[in-house]
Amino acid sequence: MSSSAEIRGELLKLIGENTNPDETVKSAFATKLKEYAAAGGESNDVLFAIGKTVYGAELDQPPAKKAKAAPADELPVVDFDYMKAFMKDVFLSYGVTPENAEVCADVLIESDKRGIDSHGLGRLKPIYCDRMDNGILFPDKPIDIVSESETTALVDGNLGLGLYIGPHCMQMAIDKAKKHGVGFVAVRNSTHYGIAGYYATMASSQGCVGLTGTNARPSIAPTFGVEPMLGTNPLTFGIPSTDEWPFVIDCATSVNQRGKIERYAREGLDTPRGAVIDDQGIERTDTEGILRDMVLGKCALTPVGGAGDKMGGYKGYGWATTVELLCTAFQSGPWGEDICGLDRATGKPKPMPLGHFFLAIDIEKLCPLDTFKKNSGEFLKALRESRKAPNGPGRIWTAGEPENDARVQRTEQGGMKVNVPLQKNMAALRESRPGLKEKYAKFPFES
Repeated sequence: MSSSAEIRGELLKLIGENTNPDETVKSAFATKLKEYAAAGGESNDVLFAIGKTVYGAELDQPPAKKAKAAPADELPVVDFDYMKAFMKDVFLSYGVTPENAEVCADVLIESDKRGIDSHGLGRLKPIYCDRMDNGILFPDKPIDIVSESETTALVDGNLGLGLYIGPHCMQMAIDKAKKHGVGFVAVRNSTHYGIAGYYATMASSQGCVGLTGTNARPSIAPTFGVEPMLGTNPLTFGIPSTDEWPFVIDCATSVNQRGKIERYAREGLDTPRGAVIDDQGIERTDTEGILRDMVLGKCALTPVGGAGDKMGGYKGYGWATTVELLCTAFQSGPWGEDICGLDRATGKPKPMPLGHFFLAIDIEKLCPLDTFKKNSGEFLKALRESRKAPNGPGRIWTAGEPENDARVQRTEQGGMKVNVPLQKNMAALRESRPGLKEKYAKFPFES
């Protein structure tokens, strides 16, 4: 049987050679897509969305007979501690050290606690496990210090899990800041490190202002350009205050991410104009065609502000470029196609050596921490209490507050809700990973 990577390559070839597929091609694509799913293709792969919306490929039952998804209030709730323990055991089964497995699971569960479902349990199998299975990231690699001073360091992650590389390097920056006022750590040869807000919060919880960023596979086109050159590159700050939560701004530098376009496809909606541009310079809204052409590299996301300069797209472009430079220039790191994670000629996965940076500023070196918190807290409160829009929701939020709302709500309900696709991912990991079948013979959502 062909590997999932080989089948994916065949699917890409079908797409590339048949931009206006007839029924024969659609049938061949549907058959091949089922083979890809059976071979363990990533469940969040855009090819499944393309298969459904462009080629009419249904992998389960015909639409008329498909069972409706359970309403959110009917989904099972799983305790956070249970879920974290499961994720830790999955990492252990791959050979991640106990200490690092604990850290990796903590980064993921923190995402689910904050309501950022895209980066928690939802990424355990399709991002981390599948990439370890494909040999493009590694479970147990050392973290090497390439160069170091009292306030700075350059670190090599050796393509280990970014989930343990990131916390290690952020703590390095914090420790340096506590001694010398400022700490900055640049990282090369890392991999996907989860939610950037985790690292900013590490700093804010230890009396520091925290800043982090990471590059990613190319998705954003420069202003007035059409080629994907920049990642969705978040630029993330964490600032402590007297609020129960820190001010944490953690968002991409693109208008939309691919996942949102896939959601538009599921809902039968057009993509908003200005969010995507194709290689002909056309601002595309045809969601199905966008999904197909993104795989082929013929479409790109636009930076915050949108295509062109009318709504300030050059601002998002500038911030995305800033992140890319800080992630690559210190360490001569790869960018663009070299971190796309895919050999476009064969469709086979390849390593994605990402760069990160971490900055911590010790507040006490400048002013008393309580004074800083009071000042920031008063300002943030003033923002929230300012005059509300008459046609708005009646509330103003500050960054970090929605995530705190989610944490409170999910803690009160007893944990996180687990939808059917995630239940299937957990079951697949239980069946495939040594030791899990015995320890997790029955999940809380299984009757």
